[in-house]
Amino acid sequence: MSRMTNNMSEELFKVDGKTSVGETLPLALQHVVAMIVGCVTPAIIVAGVGGLSEQDSVILIQAALTMSAITTLIQVVPLLRTGKVSIGSGLPVIMGISFAYVPTMQAIAGTFDIATILGAQIVGGIVAVIVGIFIKQIRKFFPPLITGTVVFAIGLSLYPTAINYMAGGASNESYGSWQNWLVAIITLCIVTVLNHYGKGIWKLASILIGIIAGYIISLFFGMVDFSAVVNASWFALPKPMHFGITFEPSSCVAIGVLFAINSIQAIGDFSATTTGGLDRMPTDEELSGGIVGYGLSNIFCAVFGGLPTATYSQNVGIVGSTKVVAKRVFETSAIIILIAGLIPKFSSVLTTIPYCVLGGATVSVFASIAMTGIKLITTAPMDFRNTTVVGLSIALGMGVTQANAALATFPEWVTTIFGKSPVVLATITAVFLNLVLPKSEQS
Repeated sequence: MSRMTNNMSEELFKVDGKTSVGETLPLALQHVVAMIVGCVTPAIIVAGVGGLSEQDSVILIQAALTMSAITTLIQVVPLLRTGKVSIGSGLPVIMGISFAYVPTMQAIAGTFDIATILGAQIVGGIVAVIVGIFIKQIRKFFPPLITGTVVFAIGLSLYPTAINYMAGGASNESYGSWQNWLVAIITLCIVTVLNHYGKGIWKLASILIGIIAGYIISLFFGMVDFSAVVNASWFALPKPMHFGITFEPSSCVAIGVLFAINSIQAIGDFSATTTGGLDRMPTDEELSGGIVGYGLSNIFCAVFGGLPTATYSQNVGIVGSTKVVAKRVFETSAIIILIAGLIPKFSSVLTTIPYCVLGGATVSVFASIAMTGIKLITTAPMDFRNTTVVGLSIALGMGVTQANAALATFPEWVTTIFGKSPVVLATITAVFLNLVLPKSEQS
């Protein structure tokens, strides 16, 4: 799409553009609307699996928002930028809590606790820093065929979560009731219709609008409990070490592998941002700084209870369609997200959203993740070799995790790494097969 120059200053299309408040604010809000649901939903899911109290759930959501804001600022305004060394990419991107980690975080939260996730996240952050420093050498091990297989596995592994939520949440007394399914399907229909027929803000905010509509309908069924909102304060700073930090080896390995994969995946988002908004590819310094910043900021986030973050592809898409790259827009978005995170009343309202509404809204997101994986996979020729890499990786990853007792006689650490989430096993299998299987003439 060409630049939206009508009634818009040319400053919006410059990275260091001096934009006015009137120009900056609506464009910043557009980015916030696009990311806010995706940012808080992983925290809500993990809080549910981890059995957190209402108060702790609010704190986890608050941390998700505040840490996403801080990591966005680190990317947009790099730290320690000296020559070829920086922390942050300096590119117009939005960071938020990533769905890519949800299946593994669910497994860890169910077996251990939130502290174990945060400890593994610190190890993962260190892995990302190493990847960022040696990005040129490591990148060759993760071509689109491999990253696509991983993304496909992530999407598939999230489907049971969406369906359980649509049914009302497995721990809910009304699980599977017609009321839950009715609200979930109405929410899904609204999101789907807006995605395909909506324009502008209606399409951009389709998930948010779907959740609002589903939420209103759920009020009539008596599904919403406001007690957490009444008890929440109006302002609170993030609480360092509130959940603690625990280093459990198998969890660290599982999350560490995902951080390596997502570091490589971030190259795609950084590249899409520069090609869509700046008509060029990112420099090696921008890529290295972005991934190093991603790793260090996640170490910082873990201390304050913020779950793993990553670049947000939906916001990359906005950059590509509007061509707006002025840093002021993204800095303003981060400030809005930060303010929202400092208001526990706002975070507590999010905890009142019924699971059936979240399920109806996010099932399309999970489907989109899986299809993104397929798109990446099919950028490589689908010959016998490549279909073997993808097929065996998905078969082993999904098969082992769905066969509940498949690893029952193995040590517990084996089950944690390979038996709880399909993503790690699918990743390791895909990388191994890609290295050992003979290249076809087409590849």
